[in-house]
Amino acid sequence: MAAHRSSLMQSHQSWTDDLPLCQLCGVGSAPNCVYGPDGQGTQSHPNEDGHFCFSTESCFLYGVFNGFDGSRVASFVSQRLTAELLLGQLSTGHTDADVARILSQAFDVVEKSYFETIDDALAEKANLQTQLPEGVYPSAQTQKIAERLKTLEQEVSGGATAIVALILNDKLYIANVGTNRALLCKTTTDGQNQVIQIGRAHTPDNEDELSRLAQLGLDPVRLRQTGLISGQSSTRRIGDYKVKFNYTDIDVLSAAKQKPIISEPEIHGGQSLEGVMGFLLLMSEGLIKALESAHGPEQVNQEIVAMVAAELAQQSSLEAAAQSVVERVKRLHHDVHVSGRQRASHCSRHEDMTLLIRVINYTLADGLLTPTQGGRIYPVSVPYSNHQSTSKTSVMLSLVMPAQGTLTNGSSTASTLEGDTPTAGPLTALIPLTIDTSQPISPGPAPPSDPAPLCVCAPPLSQSPTATLQSSTTHTQSSSSSSGDGSLFRQRGSQAAQPDETGPVPPYVDFTQFYRLWGSDHSEGQGLSGDLGPQ
Repeated sequence: MAAHRSSLMQSHQSWTDDLPLCQLCGVGSAPNCVYGPDGQGTQSHPNEDGHFCFSTESCFLYGVFNGFDGSRVASFVSQRLTAELLLGQLSTGHTDADVARILSQAFDVVEKSYFETIDDALAEKANLQTQLPEGVYPSAQTQKIAERLKTLEQEVSGGATAIVALILNDKLYIANVGTNRALLCKTTTDGQNQVIQIGRAHTPDNEDELSRLAQLGLDPVRLRQTGLISGQSSTRRIGDYKVKFNYTDIDVLSAAKQKPIISEPEIHGGQSLEGVMGFLLLMSEGLIKALESAHGPEQVNQEIVAMVAAELAQQSSLEAAAQSVVERVKRLHHDVHVSGRQRASHCSRHEDMTLLIRVINYTLADGLLTPTQGGRIYPVSVPYSNHQSTSKTSVMLSLVMPAQGTLTNGSSTASTLEGDTPTAGPLTALIPLTIDTSQPISPGPAPPSDPAPLCVCAPPLSQSPTATLQSSTTHTQSSSSSSGDGSLFRQRGSQAAQPDETGPVPPYVDFTQFYRLWGSDHSEGQGLSGDLGPQ
C-alpha cells in the first residue's frame, strides 16, 4: 500500500482527480485583501487556503486548510491526507477508537512525508549558511550565496492548519489542528436550531493548550502575553520547520523539554447523525477573523449559521449558498472599514476565506431570489460562550438590516451598518412589540428616548404568522422560536419581488395601518402624526 501511495503522489496528475466529489456539500472562497486609503482592496499574496470534499462507498471526507507563508503545505496536505485515509484504511467495522487512531496516524505520516520533500533543501541551506563569513564586506560570492539562501528559504518555509470532517457509519468525526473551526447546526423537534462548536482553536487562549505547553516547561503567562509564536497564533500546525526543528532558537519556546508546536490533531467523535437535520460548516481562520473584526467575537457562530440558513433558503445550489455567505462576510468587513466607526481600525485587511457547507437531510429552496448584498444579520440568539459547547438559538430566520442609502436593483449604494452602532431609523425607536397579522394592530406605548436596534424572528410553523420586534435594551427575551426550515424565506422567494420603475424594491411589510393608529393615538402634544413613518 505504501508503494501504491508513493507512485500516486509522484505522478504529475493528481490522483484525487479520480475520486468522486461529494454532491452534498458546497465551497465558497475569497482571497485576502488589504484596503488602501481610498477603500479599494488589493490582494497582497496568492490564495493559500485549500479544501477537499470526497465521497466513497463507505465514507465521506471533507477538509479545509489554512496555509501561511505560501500554499505549498496546504496543497501537499490536501493531496496526501486523502491518500492516507481513502485507500482502504477506513472500514465500516471500525470502532470510534479505531477511527481516532487512523486519523492521528494519517496526520503524523503526512507531516513526516512533507518534511522528507524538503530534506535536500534544508541540508543545502544549512551548508550554505556555514559558508557565509561573519563581519566580512559582501563580495560577489557571498551575495550569490545570500540570494540562493533566500530562494531556499521560500521553498522550505510555511505551514498550514487543518480542520477535517469524516462521516463513517452515520457518525461524525472532527480532527482539528490549529485555528480553523467546525460548527454543527441541528434543527430540533420544536423548530429551533442547536449550534454546536466542535472543539476549540489551538492558541495561547486555550487553557488546555496552555496546560500542555506548561508541562513541557514553558511559561503560560508569557505565552499568553506573546500571542503570536513565530508569526502565527496557532500552537498546533502542520509543517513550519522553524518551530519544529529550531524551536530552541525561538525565545518563547527555548525552554521546552521537547517539541512544543505539534501536528497531532484533537479528535472529536463519533457523534451520531442518525435522524439529524441541519448542516455542518468547516471554516478557515480567515473567515472567522474577518467577521470577528467587523462585529466582535461574541456571536460569530450564530451570525454565520444565520447567514448560511438564509442563503440555503434562497439558493438552488450549495456552491452558490457557500459563495454568497463568503461574499456577504467580505462585504460586511469592507463596509465596516470604510464606515470610520468604532471597529473600522480592526478591518484594514483580511486573510483568505474558505467556507465548506455540508447539508444533512436538508432540502434546498427553489432559489428564486438573488442573495442580499451588504447589510447585517441580527440573529435572535443567546451569545456563544466558551464555557458551553451547545446553545439553542433562533438563527434560521433573522432580520437583514440593509445598507444605508437607497437600494438600486437589489444592490446597496452606500455603506452598511457598523458592527457596534447600528444606525437608528424610524422603526428603531419602538420598544418590544408583537404584531399579529391575523388581528387588528393596536398602538403601543411611547417610544423610548434612546433608540435601540431591532431584531426580527419568526415563530414555529405550527403558530400563526407573527413578527417580534425586540429592543437590544430588553434582556428578558434571550431567545425566540423560529422556523427550522426557513419557510418564510421560501415564501418570500416564491413571490420573486422585483424593483419598481424607480429602482427600489417595494417593502415586504406594510406598516401603514400601524403608523395611522400610532399617529392618531399620540398626535396630541407630540406632533408625531405627520412625521412618523417612512419618508
